[in-house]
Amino acid sequence: MNRGLFYAFIAYGMWGLLPIYWKLLHSVSPAAILSHRMVWSLVVVAAILTARREWAWIRRIDRRAVLTFVAVALLLIVNWYTYIWAINAGFIVESSLGYFINPLVNVLLGGIFLGERLRPLQKVAIAIACGGVLYLTLRVGALPWIALILAFSFGFYGLLKKTAGLNALEGMGLEMSLLSIPALAWLLFSGDPASPSLLTGTPYITALLVGTGVVTAIPLLAFAAAARRLTLTTLGLIQYLAPTLQFFIGVFLYGEAFTPARAVGFVLIWIALALYSSETFLRHRQQSQARAMAKAVAAD
Repeated sequence: MNRGLFYAFIAYGMWGLLPIYWKLLHSVSPAAILSHRMVWSLVVVAAILTARREWAWIRRIDRRAVLTFVAVALLLIVNWYTYIWAINAGFIVESSLGYFINPLVNVLLGGIFLGERLRPLQKVAIAIACGGVLYLTLRVGALPWIALILAFSFGFYGLLKKTAGLNALEGMGLEMSLLSIPALAWLLFSGDPASPSLLTGTPYITALLVGTGVVTAIPLLAFAAAARRLTLTTLGLIQYLAPTLQFFIGVFLYGEAFTPARAVGFVLIWIALALYSSETFLRHRQQSQARAMAKAVAAD
């Protein structure tokens, strides 16, 4: 297998299986899981940066970068907390919907904030996805707010990161540095009865809490390695592995309800994603062919 594909499947596969990990920590409060994830992610990322001797980026950090990453960190809190809470509250299927919608949200935000021109099929895909969300709201009787919070918080997170000037590992190091102090303070002083101490908790739960840093850092590193070796089009298609795994885990492993009404809404969103992915793939193919022809002409 191509090494880029291998890394991509590791990244999206781990993200897709993450609900099982959070379910193992169902006895711990979402706030405690979130805080441990921030603290141990910083430990893992700092160890990796030290092993690679990649601390020179700290000199590039200025006031604007810090302010940007404060906003990025706040979005990350919203996304991670919502996801952890939703998994252990029995909303894995709706959480998967958020990550199915996210690529279309990214296109929409790019058009609004970065001036990226939306192509006709992209507009159609977004319209169909909005129709799917509206259908779910009217038929199920409630706005799929978990999915929308996850999709838009991650969308704005990516939007800000795009302008931040740090790579994925460096950015995560700064994000976790900003978040770990309040996270550690919360763990020490909150008095949350569902926040076990590393000294008094069971070895099983302690190991899982420490492991939150590993299950956060490994897919991030794998994704970064995949992104260097694969086209964005290929990565864009593989990204659906994560919400697909989440969906199947929710329905078949944990028995979450998937009614006909919900099925129609999901199918509309899947149609939108199929249109978006097909259009992206064909456009990339046309651009590749055009570049190949231009090189052939230049060679002649």
